[in-house]
Amino acid sequence: MFQYHCLNPIAERGLNMFSEDYTKTENINEADAVLVRSARMHDMELGDSVKAIARAGAGVNNIPVDACAEQGIVVFNTPGANANGVKELVIAGMLLASRDIVGGIEWVAGQKDKENIDKLAEKQKKQFAGCEISGKKLGIIGLGAIGAMVANSATHLGMEVYGYDPYISIDAAWNLSRTIKHSKSLDEIYSQCDYITIHVPLLDSTRKMINKEAFDKMKDGVVLLNFARDLLVDEEALINALESGKVKKYVTDFANPLVAGREGILVTPHLGASTEESEENCAEMAVKELRNFLENGNIKNSVNFPNCDMGICVAVGRIAICHKNIPNMISQFTKILGGEGVNIADMTNKSKGEYAYTLIDLESTVSREALEELRAVEGVSKVRVVK
Repeated sequence: MFQYHCLNPIAERGLNMFSEDYTKTENINEADAVLVRSARMHDMELGDSVKAIARAGAGVNNIPVDACAEQGIVVFNTPGANANGVKELVIAGMLLASRDIVGGIEWVAGQKDKENIDKLAEKQKKQFAGCEISGKKLGIIGLGAIGAMVANSATHLGMEVYGYDPYISIDAAWNLSRTIKHSKSLDEIYSQCDYITIHVPLLDSTRKMINKEAFDKMKDGVVLLNFARDLLVDEEALINALESGKVKKYVTDFANPLVAGREGILVTPHLGASTEESEENCAEMAVKELRNFLENGNIKNSVNFPNCDMGICVAVGRIAICHKNIPNMISQFTKILGGEGVNIADMTNKSKGEYAYTLIDLESTVSREALEELRAVEGVSKVRVVK
């Protein structure tokens, strides 16, 4: 039996995918797994029972990923599950920035008591006129799940699309339209594009990557869209770029006192993945990841441990070991098991940065003493009997 805890409301369609072997607990330190959306976990102390955390979304800034790795807690995310919802809002953002739809709607609402509103509208509509996006150049920084979908959709709207991503995956590359131009540098995006949209994770290397130097390289009157993370943009430099006319519009999904209500900036209240479909897709993927990990020991879409898949265990037993990626670990594991007279039927070891993960299928059950010896190996953070 397994227990799970939800730190945020999680779509029932996902939770319904748990079998009768799972029960929900209100005590996080009794849980085997935790599901989370936006709740901040950095100040939480997690008990030894917690084996996995699944973020129903892509970003994991609210989770102490490294601290979890030290405890042997596998952190999952759900890449691509909410991509379509974000993509649609990005396209909407481009249209809202191109034509003053919001201004027009607000003007009409302000004239609602006037009988001749129709005639007034005909006179005033020119002040809300804009441009079409067809034929314009769109630069996409980051061609992951969301960026690739934005790119393909923009080509269907008649835009000339430039994409920049030095780390593009093979799957993402295959999914891109042939008409998309692959830029070799950000400078090409900055200098050529009328619209620029950002779709990269927030890392030390990307924090405030859109800064004064970047703005100086952009075309006058550029439209910048940010539905990824607010800290990717140096907003002080952005305000100066807006005031100088370098930036025509900034569209962002992240409200703060600096950008909210400012002329030239359109701010939505973090609506990117706030659709019924996105929430359900994320919940379903998160539950699938947790079940595969808890029931089989397999890892897919972890941000702090490597992908590892040995399918369903057909041997007598299976153990999973989270540990540091340092030499001589495997030999220590096999020596302990061999000393207990346990024969290994199959084994795999994968690493990701500082951390590694080992799955071992056994031809007999493993003793409590052997498990304690494995846990005592320096560099081992968690040992779990899967079967």
